[in-house]
Amino acid sequence: MESSCRWHALADLQTLQKAAVEVILSAAARAIDQRGQFLLVLAGGTTPRGIYRALRTARTDWSAWHVYFGDERCLAADDPARNSRMAADTWLDCVPIPAYQVHLIPGELGAVDAAGRYAETLRRVGDFDLVLLGLGEDGHTASLFPGHERGAAAGSPDALAVFDAPKPPPQRVSLSALRLSRSRQVLFLVSGESKRRAVAAWRAGKDIPARAIMPGAGVDVLVESALLLPLPV
Repeated sequence: MESSCRWHALADLQTLQKAAVEVILSAAARAIDQRGQFLLVLAGGTTPRGIYRALRTARTDWSAWHVYFGDERCLAADDPARNSRMAADTWLDCVPIPAYQVHLIPGELGAVDAAGRYAETLRRVGDFDLVLLGLGEDGHTASLFPGHERGAAAGSPDALAVFDAPKPPPQRVSLSALRLSRSRQVLFLVSGESKRRAVAAWRAGKDIPARAIMPGAGVDVLVESALLLPLPV
């Protein structure tokens, strides 16, 4: 059975980012209080940048945070187009999370080796506390693209090697839909006019990759309210 999808309309990007920060910090406080650590999966793309910047000044026990990535581009480790580099520059390098608790996908090794190594890293990790995801214009999330393997079936590996991605670079690594769904909470962050058709497709029940993320608790989608308006004829 498909899990529920709860849509939360926000007036604009700034309001969406503020709401996301509140969700993240509430999830962190709850996880640290209950289990002594917070297992967070980060999204790439443009929407999270403001969220990550805002987290620089958050009051939390950074020593309990463990950070993972939903996907990565197979580029040099210092390439500014990498998700890990963006997160480091905007946030992670500015807070005292222990370096060994920030788990990078080694995309510089190429898709196959990087996916294998990250799957091994995740083998020792239980359910995530919070997964952050975006939504692409074509309905993709992480690096799970239309027409590509999503890793949703039972027994799918935790990390997938992605080739021939429809946007550069062609080689990527993505957590599988099954692994992304192993989380106590999943939060999609959706902003920008270019996402309107993908939102409409999702709400109409079309089989876009984002719908493959099905945690038991359902998913929450923070979305700019304008994107919920009917598509122009």
